[in-house]
Amino acid sequence: MLQANYSGVLLEAGTDEAGRGCLSGPVVAAAVILPADFEHPLLNDSKQLTEKQRMHLKPIIEEAALSFGVSFVSAEEVDAINVLQASIVGMQRSIAQLKPQPEFIIVDGNKFKPYKDVPHETIVKGDAKFLSIAAASVLAKTYRDAYMEDLHAQFPAYYWSKNKGYPTKQHRAAIREFGITPHHRKSFRLLPEQLKLDL
Repeated sequence: MLQANYSGVLLEAGTDEAGRGCLSGPVVAAAVILPADFEHPLLNDSKQLTEKQRMHLKPIIEEAALSFGVSFVSAEEVDAINVLQASIVGMQRSIAQLKPQPEFIIVDGNKFKPYKDVPHETIVKGDAKFLSIAAASVLAKTYRDAYMEDLHAQFPAYYWSKNKGYPTKQHRAAIREFGITPHHRKSFRLLPEQLKLDL
């Protein structure tokens, strides 16, 4: 069972991101403040859920949340500041959208930078421990997947509707054949043999 609250503070926000390990597309982050009595038998770390389950949960979370925010950090920004910083920037932008603002923040993972003067705690595998982080993980993943499906219409050769920008064999084969798009992260090792190629 996921826990409802870490800090004992009513306005506790959970935050998480999706897309850190992708070769293309944005890092998408979300922050969610859930009511104290929120529960749902399905809600878990988004990686443990099917796409259908995530899509089912998305409107339930948005409807029930006291507040939620979602932000996109572009591939260009990822290249400029690195993917870890992009994750933190994305989570902070999502928190900034929350109304009311949180009194405490719980963060999935082990890296974060203070947001204003709001106390926070990083929690490794927090998306499998706390409802608000799990809810944020579902929103980040569903918004990112929808974005990559839209991009797929413009760049069908890369199969982003299926791989969502992750480094699959099919995705890498398309990079090898067609080169990269403006949505690829140039700071990432896009092909295993990239170190040997004159790019």
